[in-house]
Amino acid sequence: MDEDYFTTFSPAEISTHIRMTSELDPKHRLWVRVTPGPSGRDGEFEIVIVGFDYLSEFSIFCGVLSAFGLNIRSGDIYSFARNAPGRPLPRKIVDVFTVDVKAGETFEEAKQREFAHELQTLAQLLATGAVNEARERLNRFLIERIERMNEELGGLLSPVKIEFDNRLSTDWTVMDVRSEDTFAFLYAVSNALAMRGIYIHKVKIRSSGDQVMDQFFIADRWGRKIEDSREQERLRMAVAMIKQFTRFLPEAPDPAKAMRHFDQFLDKVDNIAEDEFPYRIISFLAEREGMNMLAHLLGSSDFLWDDFLGIHFTDLLPVLEDFAKTELQPAKDSFRRQLRQLLEQASTFEEKKRVLNRFKDKQVFLIDVKHLLEPRVTPTDFSRALTNLAEVVIDEAATICYEHLGGQHGPFTICGLGKFGGREMGYASDLELLFVHDAPGSTPLFESLARQVSEFSEARSKGIFHIDLRLRPYGEKGALSTTFEQLTKYYSVNGPAAPFERQALIKLRWVAGDEALGRRVEAHRDGFTYSGDPWNWENAMHLRRRQTRELVKPGQTNVKYSPGGIIDVEYAVQYLQLLNGKDHPEVRVPNTLEALDQLRRLQIIREADYIMLHASYLFLRNLIDALRIVRGDASDLVLPEETSEEFKSLARRLGYRERDRREGAAKLAADIRETMKKVHDYFLMRFDSLNANAG
Repeated sequence: MDEDYFTTFSPAEISTHIRMTSELDPKHRLWVRVTPGPSGRDGEFEIVIVGFDYLSEFSIFCGVLSAFGLNIRSGDIYSFARNAPGRPLPRKIVDVFTVDVKAGETFEEAKQREFAHELQTLAQLLATGAVNEARERLNRFLIERIERMNEELGGLLSPVKIEFDNRLSTDWTVMDVRSEDTFAFLYAVSNALAMRGIYIHKVKIRSSGDQVMDQFFIADRWGRKIEDSREQERLRMAVAMIKQFTRFLPEAPDPAKAMRHFDQFLDKVDNIAEDEFPYRIISFLAEREGMNMLAHLLGSSDFLWDDFLGIHFTDLLPVLEDFAKTELQPAKDSFRRQLRQLLEQASTFEEKKRVLNRFKDKQVFLIDVKHLLEPRVTPTDFSRALTNLAEVVIDEAATICYEHLGGQHGPFTICGLGKFGGREMGYASDLELLFVHDAPGSTPLFESLARQVSEFSEARSKGIFHIDLRLRPYGEKGALSTTFEQLTKYYSVNGPAAPFERQALIKLRWVAGDEALGRRVEAHRDGFTYSGDPWNWENAMHLRRRQTRELVKPGQTNVKYSPGGIIDVEYAVQYLQLLNGKDHPEVRVPNTLEALDQLRRLQIIREADYIMLHASYLFLRNLIDALRIVRGDASDLVLPEETSEEFKSLARRLGYRERDRREGAAKLAADIRETMKKVHDYFLMRFDSLNANAG
């Protein structure tokens, strides 16, 4: 132990520390002693923590103190000297804090026991090497407690002055920190050091008036003093940025995820050479707007964060600046003009492929982030932006591939189906396409075209702009590109198309290639799908029951396939389109909400039912997008457990911003149950009777 330990504490206090230390064992990684503070004032306590020494431990202690509404007024933090002969492993620590209770909070015996238990739990995690798990548990716990206390953390935006001295100690760099004394300040600073791999040997915590004057004895992750001025400057920058970022953690849907991603962001900054260091970007992100943007972004989605990290720093600032300027609904002409300007600079087929995919990935990222961070962006705005981008990308890719194959082979067209055809794309949506050509002798060439276009637009993650050709005639056994004549025979009254394929064509829409041929395909669809031929209700309802039985595991709620899931809204609208499309051409639209509007106008749907279905569809769309942005997978639409951290974060992303995140999660769960019940009740009421009559 450092010599000043023996002058800081009395013999009686040292005796207490020794006794507590002797009782440490694998089941008790630390001991906590709480007594009234030295001044005798109400609400002041002295907290002694004796335990084994682990990476990040001091910052975790500070975080738990803040979580229990305790302001750290002074403290003396010691670790056993690293070069002590015969010292036991792991080393031990003695941390003594003088704290007072934040106004409106209490720290009675029950709270003290809870405090000690939480510290013990976190210490056990640290002992097993689960440092990241301990940090994430603490960050969620801390932010939830801060929100319940209604603490703004605004003081963390105050400037901080950091100075380094390598003369005061032979073994340690001394870091002096001065700033305004604000709630959770010491946690923010110590956590910043822990995140950057800095070992904290000793701390002197002092305050005077509204100022803190803390002194840290530190070393780098290899146990060396921090003597290089460049390393000191980067550490100074990291501490200042993490302190400010901590202020915005309550804005993040998942605070633990936000802090973990921010640490990775700083790792990337740390690895940049001095002559390439992005000071302008760091300045932008250090501003209030930049930090707020990062907290929302980094605390929302792993796969969006991967996209963010994938952007080279030289390209990052233009992307962030573009975000602020990005329109809510970028027009197709704008996308096409930007892409063609970039393609003009590419000479080879492979260069054009790289340019197109780089443009696509950047624009998808911007649209995703715009939807995530801008409350004004509705699901419809978001879908249209993604759809416009997809149409331009597919059209340009098809043109490039067609020319690469020689061109002059007759007309071809590309139609969208599913969410793409319906202009209902969301996070991680794929692109369901149908290739049709009108040159019967050129089928092998158009097969190559369909394959080449599918490979030309590369999907970076599962589902995101992945091209899916399975909805073509005969499915995976059929040709990748179908002649118009074959298409008309397949989709005909006596053709082999299954009932679900007739229904799927409701979403068909021309998107690229020859427009005249595309309109002929749409016209044939109208004659087949909306022919007025009887609809096989028994088959349709059997299919829906099979989806529920086979695609939803017992005890789970799938937002798409469970009773009352979004597919019940979509099928309800599509069934009514099939029933009424022959006599009412205005319902022959691929978009669910547009079809719903027409069904309401024609009084096929009652006003009250329209309001319920419209609101339910938008609610479920938002819920699905929120799930997909976290998981980066269009197919995983199972709700997490209602008491889980993931569900609380989901509620936060969807705007349930109660001070207690548990209440927000409970309200979301109740809204989901109510919405899905109303939807399924309507579905059964409207169509079960038709099925019974058909039987």
